Amino acid sequence: MKIAKIIGWLGVIAMTAALLNGFIVGDFGRDGGELLANPWGVVSLVDLYVGFALFSIWIAFRETKVVVAVVWILLMMVLGFFTGAVYLLVALYSSKGDWVRFFLGGRSEQYIQARKKSRK
Repeated sequence: MKIAKIIGWLGVIAMTAALLNGFIVGDFGRDGGELLANPWGVVSLVDLYVGFALFSIWIAFRETKVVVAVVWILLMMVLGFFTGAVYLLVALYSSKGDWVRFFLGGRSEQYIQARKKSRK
């Protein structure tokens, strides 16, 4: 789990630097127009948002409160994998070293109980 936390922190740092650079140096309207005018720019955006959607499925599954899941997913769609990296870190630290809890979140107890019943 230590390696996953290191990767998560590196993701947060890298995304923070990239976002700050984009907001400080970039021009969203002009740069976004150039990106959309380039076919590979469109491919990159589709790829990115498919990744956001797939990661959001995990968020929606892990979270037991719909409002919490919706907030995380909205942040994911706006701030991208900066949010994904933060969410990953929150999940890693709150799981306290338990990989089942990390992957399943609030549904981990339900999963464990179902597994116990199926073994009887």
